[in-house]
This record gives sequence, C-alpha cells and structure tokens, in this order.
Amino acid sequence: MRLNSMCIRCLVDKQEAGIAKFKDEEKNTAYMKEIAKIIGESDDEASSAYLVYLFNQVYRRYFGEVKDYSEIKKEYNSYVLAMEDELYQEIGEAKDPLAQSIVYARIGNYIDFGAMQHVERAEFLELFQEKEKNLLDQSVYEDFLKDCQKGKNFLLLADNCGEIVLDKLFLRELKKRFPHLILSVMVRGEEVLNDVTIKDAEETGICTVAKVVSNGNGVGGTVVDMLSEEARQVLDQADVMLAKGQANFETLHGCGRNIYYSFLCKCDWFSGRFGVEKYTGMFLRERDCV
Repeated sequence: MRLNSMCIRCLVDKQEAGIAKFKDEEKNTAYMKEIAKIIGESDDEASSAYLVYLFNQVYRRYFGEVKDYSEIKKEYNSYVLAMEDELYQEIGEAKDPLAQSIVYARIGNYIDFGAMQHVERAEFLELFQEKEKNLLDQSVYEDFLKDCQKGKNFLLLADNCGEIVLDKLFLRELKKRFPHLILSVMVRGEEVLNDVTIKDAEETGICTVAKVVSNGNGVGGTVVDMLSEEARQVLDQADVMLAKGQANFETLHGCGRNIYYSFLCKCDWFSGRFGVEKYTGMFLRERDCV
C-alpha cells in the first residue's frame, strides 16, 4: 500500500509523542530529523509498519529500548482467555459458526496499541453488540469457503495479543468445516508493540490447533522480502491466507497472492478509504482491492 500524507502525519506525531518525556531537546531534535530523513528517502511503496521498524532502530540508538509491552500482552491474553469458553459457546450456537468465528476474531483486532490511542475494555465488549459493524460481505465469504474447500494449506497471518485467542476459535471452526486443511499461523519474529510472537502463541494455546511459524523479523506486518526461509516457504505453499489487521493489509496489499484480509478500520485513513465508520469490520479479497 502506498504511503500517503495522512499516514506520514500520524507517524511523525506518534514519534514526537513518544519522545516527549525526554528533556534533552537537542537530542530530541536530532532524532526527529533522522525520522524525517527516513520518511523523505523511503520508497513510495514503503508501509507504515516497515517505517516504524526503521524508526525503532534509530530510537534504540538515541534513547535505549523501545516501550516494553510484555505486561500489556499478558494482561490482554489472560483477559480474552477468560472469555474463551463463553464466546466459543456463542459461536457454536450461531446459524453459521464459521462466519461468526470470523466476526469475533475480527473484533479482537481492536486490541491494538499501535494504531489506537487508547484501548478500552468497555469499548471492546461493545463491539460484540454492534451488529451493523459486524457484517461479512457474503460474496467474499462464499469465495473464501470455495477456496478453503479446494485448498490444502491454510495460513493465518496473525496480529495482536488478545486477538490471537479469538483467532484460535476461528481456526477450530475452520478445521471442523474443512478437516482436510493443514493449518499454519505466522507470528512476529521479534517483540513489536503488542503483536503476537511464538511465546504468546504458546501461552494462548493456538499451537494446539495449528503449526506456528515466526516471520523472522520485527516488522509489525508481513514484508515478504524480509521473511525467514521457513516463513517464506510456508507463505509460498499456502493456497489460502487470512491476514489479520491493518498492518498486514498495508504490507501485503498489491502482492497478488490469494489473501483475504480481516480487520477493523481503526484510523481515519482506513475509515475514509472504505467509506465506513470507525471500528467497522472489513473482510476483503486481495484481488478486489484496487
């Protein structure tokens, strides 16, 4: 996805806010100049997620390690795990449990400490009740079912902690509907924001329903050219992919692979691009995204 002026402004604002606690203005100014240089020299196709990866390397040089989200990740994994049984029962009682599991897993995309200014539990819970924001495009869903029926290898490109618990419920339903599918999940290779790593996948139990592979890097998305050899092999072998979250859309959109995207529109640019209210869920095919 091409970088745009709105994303650039957001990136700069977040970097400035992230160093506001430091009192050395000379250092702060030097840091922001490097950030501006990275943006100015970036390729037109550079994603926000990839630029943040570059920013973090500069941040460490000036200020030390970036913010540690380990406690936040544990908190939200535990929080959604406590909801797991009740939500799975609701999924099972739905007219179409697989469709319902996709919707619930997409609601989990709310738990995003990168795109969101604030993550509120009450707002997260309200999303389960907002039916007008929880619809699936029926034609996209039918194509998804057809691809899963024809395919052999299914890959879920994961996003956030907390959300990963709901992804696990989705994969359970997918395996029920299509027992022939070989399921894999790709997670981040390094700590980045509250994104899922191998450790988080193990703690939330998604390893019990699918093979989990690290993407081998610390980008908060999926940059194909940066994937580890193992991750690239899993990606190349996948007949059907579901990419969760805005960052995976940003980094993969335009790649031409058989990818379905599932995310909430959590920022003004995404809401404007798709002409929907904030926190509306999207379920899209790569080949339809222009």
